Amino acid sequence: MGIFGNFFKKIKYVFTKNELNDDFYDELEQTLISSDMGVTTSEEIIEEFKDTVKKRMIKDVENAQKVLREILIEKLHFEEVKFEYPMIITVVGVNGVGKTTSIAKMANYFGKQKKNVMLVAGDTFRAAATEQLDEWANRLKIKIVKQGEGADSASVVFDGITSMKAKKADVLIVDTAGRLHTKVNLMKELEKINNVAKREYPEAKHINLIVLDASIGQNSLAQVQAFKKSVNIDGIILTKLDGTAKGGVAYPIVNELQVPIVFTGFGETINDLSKFNVQEFVDKILMYLSISNIYMDKCYKFNYEEPLSIEWFFLLSYKLGY
Repeated sequence: MGIFGNFFKKIKYVFTKNELNDDFYDELEQTLISSDMGVTTSEEIIEEFKDTVKKRMIKDVENAQKVLREILIEKLHFEEVKFEYPMIITVVGVNGVGKTTSIAKMANYFGKQKKNVMLVAGDTFRAAATEQLDEWANRLKIKIVKQGEGADSASVVFDGITSMKAKKADVLIVDTAGRLHTKVNLMKELEKINNVAKREYPEAKHINLIVLDASIGQNSLAQVQAFKKSVNIDGIILTKLDGTAKGGVAYPIVNELQVPIVFTGFGETINDLSKFNVQEFVDKILMYLSISNIYMDKCYKFNYEEPLSIEWFFLLSYKLGY
């Protein structure tokens, strides 16, 4: 069902209550925690929520939900990562999070903006990594710099930067080995790649993005913390929001680690990558809640386990003119 169906699936039940009392706040807090927000972030949101409701003397649930919207936007608001050209984007992350696909989607994103994009197959550790990235480069009709399996990754990056300068490319996207964040040697390789990139092209904009699978919840925090010990993480690509992800992990990542979300991935096609917009992100969630409440009672009459699926959400939002 994805982020709209899971992250705030339980919150819609909380906001069907008619009274702002201790039970309401307790249930809302537990819902946030169970949605992968984590205890610390959930407690902060609830305390701010209660204080704001009290100061504004709000007595009804409808206006209280507006307050929640303000807080949710504020909690995810972060200084935007600015794209300046020429730019080198180094992409890191563990295996299975959708790193290679995200690189292809980013290349497509910048290509649509008329930027000259190149790829570097810096993952020489995994046998099929270069072949997969090479296939995407062929589909997108963009240049890729690569070497054989087992080659020195920093050397491949060096060749990529040399080619980037020669061709006056705007964006160079560097793939790296999909390492476990506990592998010390591979983490040190990241440091070497970053050092080479900055040394060889100091005037370029350098950005390190980590790809995180939204469906793994709190384990994403551990991954970001571990990678930040080796390289500076400038932003996050949050993937697989169309699957079983609860999505609440976006909040502790941003608020506890001070790492912004740059892109979000909602599907499998090459166009399913969006530049993160916090207001749109929260508004879509709350729009889903509003629409789903209209049909909740009818769904319960038929004993449906899920009051409103994500497929129905898109259909109903279209019919209602959203």
